[in-house]
Amino acid sequence: MVKKHFIYNLLFVAMLLFGSSLIAQTITGVVTDASGALPGVNIVEKGTNNGTSTDFDGKYTLTSVTTNPILVFSYVGYIKKEVPVNGMSQIDVVLLEDSQSLDEVVLVGYSSRKKSTLTGAVSIVDMADLEKTRVTNVAQALQGQVAGVQVTSSTGAPGDPIEVRIRGEGTIGNNNPLYVVDGIPSRDISFLNQADIKTMTVLKDASAAAIYGSRASGGVVLITTKSGVVGKTSIDVSYFTGMQNASNLPNMLNAEQYMNTVEKAWNNSDRSGNNPYTADKGRADFSNTDWLNELFETGKSQNLQLTASGGSDKVQFLMSLGYYGQDGIVVYDNDKYQKLNYRTNINANITDRFKIGTNLQLSYATQDKLSSKGDAPGIIRHALLRPPVIGVYKDVNDPTYSVEDPFTDLPFYVHNDRDNGGWESDKYEWASNPIALAYFTDDVRKDFRTFGNVYAEYSFLKDKELKFRTNIGVDLSFIHNKSFGENYGDDDGGGNDTDQGLGRQNRPNNLNEERGESRTITFNNTLNYTKVFNDKHDLSLLAGTEFIDNYSSSIGASRARFDITDDTFRYIDYGGTSADLWNGGSASEWSLFSLFGSASYVFSDKYMVTANMRADASSRFSEKNRWGYFPSVSAGWKISDEDFMKDVNWISNLKLRTGWGKLGNQEIDNYAFLTLISQTDGKVVVNRYGNEDLKWESSASTNIGVDLGLLNNKLAITAEYFVKNTTDILLPIGLPSIVGNVAPTIVNAGEVSNKGFELSVNYRNSDKEFKYSVNANLGTLTNNVEKLHPNVPSLIGQVTKTEVGQSLNAYYGYKMVGIYQNQNEIDSYLGGTLNPNVKPGDIKFEDLNNDGIINSDDRKFIGSPIPDLTYGISFSSSYKDFDFSFLFQGVEGVDRYNDAKKILDYDTRPFNYTTNILGAWDGEGSSNTIPRVAFEDNGSSKVSSIFVEDASYLRLKNVEIGYTLKPIKGIQDVRFYVSGQNLFTSTNYSGLDPESTDLMDMGTYPSSTSVLFGVNLKF
Repeated sequence: MVKKHFIYNLLFVAMLLFGSSLIAQTITGVVTDASGALPGVNIVEKGTNNGTSTDFDGKYTLTSVTTNPILVFSYVGYIKKEVPVNGMSQIDVVLLEDSQSLDEVVLVGYSSRKKSTLTGAVSIVDMADLEKTRVTNVAQALQGQVAGVQVTSSTGAPGDPIEVRIRGEGTIGNNNPLYVVDGIPSRDISFLNQADIKTMTVLKDASAAAIYGSRASGGVVLITTKSGVVGKTSIDVSYFTGMQNASNLPNMLNAEQYMNTVEKAWNNSDRSGNNPYTADKGRADFSNTDWLNELFETGKSQNLQLTASGGSDKVQFLMSLGYYGQDGIVVYDNDKYQKLNYRTNINANITDRFKIGTNLQLSYATQDKLSSKGDAPGIIRHALLRPPVIGVYKDVNDPTYSVEDPFTDLPFYVHNDRDNGGWESDKYEWASNPIALAYFTDDVRKDFRTFGNVYAEYSFLKDKELKFRTNIGVDLSFIHNKSFGENYGDDDGGGNDTDQGLGRQNRPNNLNEERGESRTITFNNTLNYTKVFNDKHDLSLLAGTEFIDNYSSSIGASRARFDITDDTFRYIDYGGTSADLWNGGSASEWSLFSLFGSASYVFSDKYMVTANMRADASSRFSEKNRWGYFPSVSAGWKISDEDFMKDVNWISNLKLRTGWGKLGNQEIDNYAFLTLISQTDGKVVVNRYGNEDLKWESSASTNIGVDLGLLNNKLAITAEYFVKNTTDILLPIGLPSIVGNVAPTIVNAGEVSNKGFELSVNYRNSDKEFKYSVNANLGTLTNNVEKLHPNVPSLIGQVTKTEVGQSLNAYYGYKMVGIYQNQNEIDSYLGGTLNPNVKPGDIKFEDLNNDGIINSDDRKFIGSPIPDLTYGISFSSSYKDFDFSFLFQGVEGVDRYNDAKKILDYDTRPFNYTTNILGAWDGEGSSNTIPRVAFEDNGSSKVSSIFVEDASYLRLKNVEIGYTLKPIKGIQDVRFYVSGQNLFTSTNYSGLDPESTDLMDMGTYPSSTSVLFGVNLKF
């Protein structure tokens, strides 16, 4: 009986399988475009997760297809096509390229718009170009991509920050843009993985960005991350590895050239006695060290990205895991950077009206931090300064040599007796050994971050015109910074009694450790209504609220005098006595509550108007000034759709746009409006006076734009002109000393204007087998300080001055007009004073008031760190199995104060020099550009134009050649590529890197030239 039952069941299952095989279908076909087969096209049975994709020849096979379904064919850059099967077993499809692309949906802030109806200054980043930049920080990928957006690396050191400026510097304070990732705002996106990004949109003007109100004065960058798509699960694997090398390094003097130069410097100076450098020539203990060559090595990097995505019509998912590691170009591996990312994005359609989802990323980054800006201890700077006659290592027979510390330190150190020739710092200066600095550096920065959101969306009304969306996001960061300063170097006799006999570097040894937490919660709710009436009236309405709450805290401690310095014992508890211990901690918080709304109306796809309004209440301001209001309005006219343009076939799109709006800035210290006091020994002391009248800094901007499409939109041109005025600038002002030693008070002081022109040109040609696209953009900028506080007519920096009528942080000093060739020239030019210290060969400065005296009255503005022009040119192409692309990026009309040049070729101490010094003045008529070399002031002590250099440059940021193999069994797509970064730089700047963002270049870790080898696999 059991046996018979089993047979019946077996027959039943067989019938089901046979029946289903009769019902299910297998469909084959070929997908092509105008020029041939299309590989990688997605084909999905509509309403299911049954799907496949075309192979290299455009062929596909889709099995287990239900009776008479609809097949959906989709490919990036082409119009999606749906084809009913209707019993056919072979379906060949021709996809049309979406050259119009004007119906592309663009995220513009809490909602989306069709590209054709945009009225503000909105730039959509070409993700195909972006994906080939191979950068560590996502923000850097914007470089050269968008008109009016300047992106620069603060230094070339792995993990150092990136600076982004959208339409220039608008304030004296924080000019960073606001990033919004999947609806959650952030001031930093270094944690993001480039491969996870789906779209990037830049809101450049107030009419587009006003919906973000108080934090949008620096512009807004909207980012969405990738999600799964309906179809079978696909697995993508990408990997690259590469090498980096320092480039554009200055040529330094060798030992012989150095000795000849310092010998001449002694002879050109008021020195008595015999020239010690003449006597030193040919010393047996001299080396011939190329310090830059010793410092820089070949760096290494690698990147691995794994992504799995797919889903059904109910649930779509994406999971990715990424690792990036880079060992920089400085020796001893103490400039490494590593980042690990994990992301999961899930979207679920609970019903046809209700969906939920989450986007969550975990990241962990570790940076081995070096002094990369010339800051102490100045590894790069000391590699420039240290004389070549000093070796890297001590002789093993030197009594001061040790295995733990084999490096030279004080020049030709013998014993601790400087007065009797114990070391020769007077002759060769005691710049630190940069190789020892790199070896003993132990400064590790760690950051664990959780960033993501959970959302729910429900659609109301018959046609789902009304949508309610609630979104809660978290940005949680834990940092751990730990720096150990190991004692090393030669004993110079300094230090207190406890530390006698120790080396002069890090005396005594010490540990600094800091841990911190920062948490930001964002909760926003929006109600969005979109409806098209009678095919002519397109209405979009948005209303929403947002609450942002931030809390951060930190605790730190330091201790000195560790008896054991092994890594195992580099913890606070193993340090010295309580006298060597310091600790502290603090916390702060702020919050922001916002109401916002937007209305957009489009008539007949030709006339469009958009209005936004946001009201923000910030805890950073007192109750009477807590609320700020940020309106905007913009309008557009699509002229090309007018009847009088119907016969103008060569114009496929022509739209005129204009807009106005206000943005805000609240980036100041917390509680700045309050007076801070402290109590010491029972005495109450005011640390800072508050300002109850403190209010929002606001920026009003006007934008006029034209969008032009030619040749069926193969050629697209966008031109913009903008004026941006920032008022009530938040500025710290110090009080007179009579008030006491108090911190500056924040006041609203000053106005700054920016205006400029932007042009973007894009041409795409995909009609033939050779497909290519060209993108070019440029942006001009004029920055001007319009007003400052009456009590602060100017802001003075080390080499800068901010004053009405000039740009922010303009360079201020003396203008060099030549070199004094003889004493008669000095006497005739400086008739107002004896000037006994001026000699032939010294720098000749412009006498502005013609009084024959060079003094502070003769200073003027001598340069600006804000570029007049930024631009980028990218090219992308493919031919059969090959693809090729490149990106050039550059700036013009920007100056940089080269302090490294000052301390190298113009200092009065016997540091090393660049080979430029070989052309120094050496008698009448010999030079009118480089003064005499001397161990006395030749005019170089003054801040002058001789050190303000044109830092304009053109750089080949990226070039890539790829080859795609035909699909092989189990692998859908295989692409190999070779990529190069910073392979070519054209500049007149003599510093290490013209891209440096610091106002003073003191010896910046240079950007490296790199070559990468990579492969992309898709399963």
